[in-house]
Amino acid sequence: MSVQKDASGRRSIQVEVEVPGTPEDVWAAIATGPGVSAWFVPTRMEERQGGEIVSNFGPGMDCPATITEWESLKRFVAESVMGPPGSPIMATEWTVEARAGGKCLVRVVNSLFATNDDWDNQLDGLEQGWPAYFRILRRYLAQFNGMACSAMQFVSFSSDSEPNTWEKLGSALGLLNLSEGQHWGAPAGAPQMGGVVDSLGKGSHKHTLLLRLDAPAPGTAYVGAFSCGGMVMVCISIYLYGDKAKTAALRDEPSWQKWIGEQFPMPQMG
Repeated sequence: MSVQKDASGRRSIQVEVEVPGTPEDVWAAIATGPGVSAWFVPTRMEERQGGEIVSNFGPGMDCPATITEWESLKRFVAESVMGPPGSPIMATEWTVEARAGGKCLVRVVNSLFATNDDWDNQLDGLEQGWPAYFRILRRYLAQFNGMACSAMQFVSFSSDSEPNTWEKLGSALGLLNLSEGQHWGAPAGAPQMGGVVDSLGKGSHKHTLLLRLDAPAPGTAYVGAFSCGGMVMVCISIYLYGDKAKTAALRDEPSWQKWIGEQFPMPQMG
């Protein structure tokens, strides 16, 4: 864990990535709703100081934030409540720095003020979670910049443990015991999808896998099981680009929704 702490009580983590593109390209990808939705989660954004950002992490899981600072093409800061009422306010700062060779450095800093260590694991989870999404961002800018994204997001929950949930999910999709660079295709019973293993999860996000897709359209898929509020969230995020993307998403979204509902029926809340 590399949570930074200072005497004021501020705790923060910082993650950065070098990506291809002009500052205008990169800003459009991190500071507009369509741009963020093309590599992260479905997002609505008012592009101004005082504007609202709403990130959707699944059904009924809208996370609002308010933009407190905005310097177009360079930097913005958004603040949100990190958890239930009474939780600390978290500030998320995004910056874009032009680099030589037609590249930019993207940096995100998540910070909050707390008097104890209770929230350090949450910050650590963010630090370990950003790299996978930054891989999707970098690929988006390198290969699909300017293309419309047809994204699909499927979420359910399990009352089983995170390792057991991942075992079930990975087994159903034929994702267990794969290596980076290995070709993969969805097994019978799942909607058509295929590609190459891009990266395997690590640390607190070890039960995840990133795929570079070539079917049903070029794109990326992020599959994982995450501990979340006493349950385990099962998530399949699919980002498709290009001429075939919209048709494929319209065709396959109902099938994926049916598949995840059958594999992981929502637990009864008692």
